[in-house]
Amino acid sequence: MIVAPHRHPEQGERTIWDVFEEERASFIPYAGRFDGFHCIPASVSKTCTVRFDNNKYSVLSSAVGRPVEIHAYADRIVIRQDGAVVGEHARCFGRNEVIYDPWHYVPVLARKPGGLRNGAPFLGWVLPSAMEKVRRKLKAADDGDRQMVSILTCVLTDGLSAVEAACQEALEHGVSSASVILNILARSRDPAPGSILSIPQALKLAHEPIADCARYDSLRRTNSHGTHRSSGTDGGAEALRDARGL
Repeated sequence: MIVAPHRHPEQGERTIWDVFEEERASFIPYAGRFDGFHCIPASVSKTCTVRFDNNKYSVLSSAVGRPVEIHAYADRIVIRQDGAVVGEHARCFGRNEVIYDPWHYVPVLARKPGGLRNGAPFLGWVLPSAMEKVRRKLKAADDGDRQMVSILTCVLTDGLSAVEAACQEALEHGVSSASVILNILARSRDPAPGSILSIPQALKLAHEPIADCARYDSLRRTNSHGTHRSSGTDGGAEALRDARGL
């Protein structure tokens, strides 16, 4: 069934579509999604959290002691400090809840590695597969927490995927030591050796230099009395002058 075009309410001789097509060239181009949020200032507590709407959200430990701005969207909370994002979470609509991001607290673990076992931000924390296997193996070591903290700290500089790959490589070799994993990461950071430059034929030496240490014997000269003069205080300078003439 063909539907008849709707006539414009004010311009009866034209359709609504015809008027729309005529006005299309005057429309303002779409500039993207509107960034609408409610912004409020806040302070960061000693537990690396900020309070908003009866709930607390974690931020980077480096943000403690300085004011931040909370950008509250309909679906998420973004915390900024000096323009940089120091925390982002899905918005919570409960009451008196604390929303943690364990990665915000990893730098703190360097001083308190025991917090990895019983600290509130790390309860129920599920790491990627290989890192979780390393974590379980290190629990049996006396300094397992400290070793695991050193591995987690590398994520802040090398990235999660690189650390996960290093842990997987270590496990394939039957080891889970932090020193081995850190060594794998260090090797992955080193750039590959550069290719050897090819020397044009015009720049190649016709006579390659010969390494002959015996040539240094010529530094010793025989004086007119038939005695050898060593490279002492005075003879050294003279020997060097003779060497320049070689």
